[in-house]
Amino acid sequence: MAKKHSFIKGLATGVLGASAAVAGAVYAVKKNIIDPEEEKAAFIEENRKKAARRRVTR
Repeated sequence: MAKKHSFIKGLATGVLGASAAVAGAVYAVKKNIIDPEEEKAAFIEENRKKAARRRVTR
């Protein structure tokens, strides 16, 4: 019975560790790839709006 209990604890620890690793990888990709792209797109859109306002005022 002790071996079965030990196996279940080890399996649970492995699953939790793997889940944490996947979550960390997803977070890192989001912070390093996705967020900068969204910020760049927002910056470009803001510049388009500013340019459109300048064209209207002239």
